[in-house]
Amino acid sequence: MLDAVRIVAYTDGACSGNPGPGGWAWARTDGPWASGAAAHTTNQRMEISAAYEAVLAASGPIEVVSDSTYVVNCFRDGWWEGWHKRGWTNSRKEPVANRDLWEPFIDLVNERGDVTFRWVKGHGTDPMNDVADRLAVAATATQRGASGSSLPDVSKLPTDPIGAAGAPAAGARRDPRLPDLDIVESGVAIFGHRPPDLGGYEPNPISDAVRSQLIEVLEARHQLEPGIVVVSGLRLGAEQLGADAALAVGLPLVAVLPYPDPDTRWSDGARRHFRDLIDAAAQVVTLERKPPTSPSTAGAALARRDAWLARNVASAILVWDRVNPSLAGLAASLEDHLGDDVWYLEPVSDRR
Repeated sequence: MLDAVRIVAYTDGACSGNPGPGGWAWARTDGPWASGAAAHTTNQRMEISAAYEAVLAASGPIEVVSDSTYVVNCFRDGWWEGWHKRGWTNSRKEPVANRDLWEPFIDLVNERGDVTFRWVKGHGTDPMNDVADRLAVAATATQRGASGSSLPDVSKLPTDPIGAAGAPAAGARRDPRLPDLDIVESGVAIFGHRPPDLGGYEPNPISDAVRSQLIEVLEARHQLEPGIVVVSGLRLGAEQLGADAALAVGLPLVAVLPYPDPDTRWSDGARRHFRDLIDAAAQVVTLERKPPTSPSTAGAALARRDAWLARNVASAILVWDRVNPSLAGLAASLEDHLGDDVWYLEPVSDRR
C-alpha cells in the first residue's frame, strides 16, 4: 500500500525546432524545483527527462503530473509492458523511439514501486503546470539548468509566444485558434494519401475501402473513448474520407484549414463536397488569415498546419502505404509529438 502522503511533482519539456535546443523542468508543490537543457534534442526527450529527473530527486512516494500523454500513458496504460514483450519494438514492430531514456526510467519506476502518474491539461488553469512550463522554456532559451528550494516568481520567467514544440504551444496560456471542443485531450486527427494514391479523384474501390476502414476504427475508438472528436484538414483524399467516416459514426468534426478557401482550384463536384463537410462540422478553425500566393507558400502553410495539429491533438490516424516518402516525414513528426498514439491504416481495395 502506497503512503497516503506523497510528493507531487509537475514536469514539462520544451524544444525550439524539434529537433533543436531544448529544456526540461520539474517543480514540486512543496517548493523544490530543477531544470536542465540539451543543445540538440526533441520535445519528447525533454518530457521524458523532466519526469525521470523528478523521480530521481524524490526520496519518497511521488506523483508525477505531466501534460504529456507520451509520458503518462507509458506507465498508466502499460505501454512499457508491450515494449518489453516485443523486445523493445512498438506495435508496428519498429524500434521504440528514445529507448536510451525510457529503459532506465522504466527500470527506476518498477524498482521503486512508489511512483504514480497523472495527466493535466497543458496551459489550462493549473498554476503548477505553468511553473514547470516556464522553467522548461527558460532552460531552452538560456541553455542552462538551474534549481531552487522554493518556487520561483513565474512573472520573472520567460514565455515563448511563438511556441516551442509541445502540446499545446509552450509558453502560451491557450492558442486562441483552438476550438471550443477539447481536441488537446480528445481529438483524433486524420492524415494520409491524396487521391492519386487512393485510386483517383472519382469514387473507386480503394477510397471506398479506406472510408469503410476509417468508420470501423472510429467506431472502435468511440467505444473506448466516448468523448473523442475527429479533426480533419479536409484536403482531398484521406482527410475528407476521415471526415466522412466521422459523420457516418456520428462523431463531432472539427475542420482545421491552413488558410481561407483552400478549395479554390478544385473541381465543382469537389468544392460542393468540401462545402457540405464545412457545413456539417461542429467547428471550423482557419489557422492563417491570408491565402497563399504561390504553390511553395501553399506547401509551407500546409506544413505549418500539420505541425499545429500534431501539437494540439491527443492522437492521429495516418492512412499510409508505408512507401510514400512525404508521408514518412509526417509519420516521424506525429510519432515525435504523440508517441504510440499514432494509428496506421494501409489502403486496400479488397477487404475480403
